[in-house]
Amino acid sequence: MDRAVLMIVITDRSRGGEFASWFQAQGATLILSALGRGTAATEVLDYLGLEATEKAVLLLAAPRSGRLVRKAARELWLDVPGRGILMAVPISSVGGARARDYLLSWQAEEDDMDREITHELIVVIANRGHTDQVMDAARSAGAAGGTTIHAKGTGAELARKFLGVSLAAEKEIVFILAKEADRKPIMKAVMTQAGMQTKAQAVVFSLPVTDLAGLRLLEEEGES
Repeated sequence: MDRAVLMIVITDRSRGGEFASWFQAQGATLILSALGRGTAATEVLDYLGLEATEKAVLLLAAPRSGRLVRKAARELWLDVPGRGILMAVPISSVGGARARDYLLSWQAEEDDMDREITHELIVVIANRGHTDQVMDAARSAGAAGGTTIHAKGTGAELARKFLGVSLAAEKEIVFILAKEADRKPIMKAVMTQAGMQTKAQAVVFSLPVTDLAGLRLLEEEGES
């Protein structure tokens, strides 16, 4: 399963259907959609040409394929500011041959090139209403912005046992895409300024991103 990935696509909410249809046309068998909210600073939104922060978040399992990512970047115009971001996170296993065949039956062209991990996806789970606290902490360590989706948590009893605190049921999940070199400072800032000792009660972890599309123009601007 080292060649399977979870693709996470974030775009403007009005384009969610267009993007989902494109992946269906490529053969994707299951696409999950969620409504999200952007958290980028005003100057970043201005640069990207975004007038609203409402987002669509798509998740789908796929064979790992740099060719598919490049095709998506080209045909979905992901290098145009404001169109969206695509990232691929490795899947280590799928339970059951039928489920694996169902999720990964579509024939994306695989390539065997191992690419250096340059970015990581930082995932923050915090109490609802504290996204600004999380993002203020992340930005203090260099994060440009993130995308938030609403969720409902369980496991309050275990939290009291292992963490010594009670957790609120209403949660925000914040996705922050960061360069690998910035991962530790951002995670440390979130833990320090919005961690379990605060009202945000944030838990943070990171995932490697093996393929990425949609940040080239922004990164070139930052390097100039």
